Amino acid sequence: ALCKMHVRPPAILPSLLACDLANLAHEANRVAPEKTDYVHLDVMDGHFVPNLSWGAPVVKCLRPHSKAFFDVHLMVSEPAKWVKDMAEAGADMFTFHIEATDDAAGLIKAIKAAGMKVGIAIKPKTPVDSVFPFVADVDLILVMTVEPGFGGQSFMEDMMPKVATLRERYPALDIEVDGGIGPGNIDACARAGANWIVAGSSVFKAASPLGAIVAMKRSIERLGNGLPDDRLTPLPA
Repeated sequence: ALCKMHVRPPAILPSLLACDLANLAHEANRVAPEKTDYVHLDVMDGHFVPNLSWGAPVVKCLRPHSKAFFDVHLMVSEPAKWVKDMAEAGADMFTFHIEATDDAAGLIKAIKAAGMKVGIAIKPKTPVDSVFPFVADVDLILVMTVEPGFGGQSFMEDMMPKVATLRERYPALDIEVDGGIGPGNIDACARAGANWIVAGSSVFKAASPLGAIVAMKRSIERLGNGLPDDRLTPLPA
């Protein structure tokens, strides 16, 4: 899946579900120490997906300990129920699943009214055109590259045409991918046009988490933004 170059800046979002959960604040700061950094928080309800993770109370507890941007991904059956709680907990972006709501337009309005950015996620079996009517009103589209809710699956490269379709139609959109992604397959995501990359164990289990983050960022700068090697983010010493 090859696409046009784009100018959207890269963001690498370490997925905190893959960290040492007994040391959540320490782990968040280890991989996202600056205000310009990002973390991804997976909220699972045991209903929309089979797993149960955490909710607004955990996000709220973490908020005073982290300067990073909180991208909260709601894999829940009734996302509208959690807009107020997540806003009060300090979420910066509220990403809901298109499959989980009958009123995406109303939900988008509610999320914005609560002061958060808005993302829409699609599962692997959901066609990408399901989000076209809403792209103009949201900040981000998340293309899942695994079936949400099961850990340890491998990256589905056959989702890259969805990413390429979005990038072709919406050059100014932030496009996120999530599931099984690391330095070994980042180039496929970058070439397709993704610029927000969720990475769990590939960051937290790396010998150098920040090294893994920069390697993925450089792939997007090179293959997505078309930057020459001398203008890429420098690798950590």
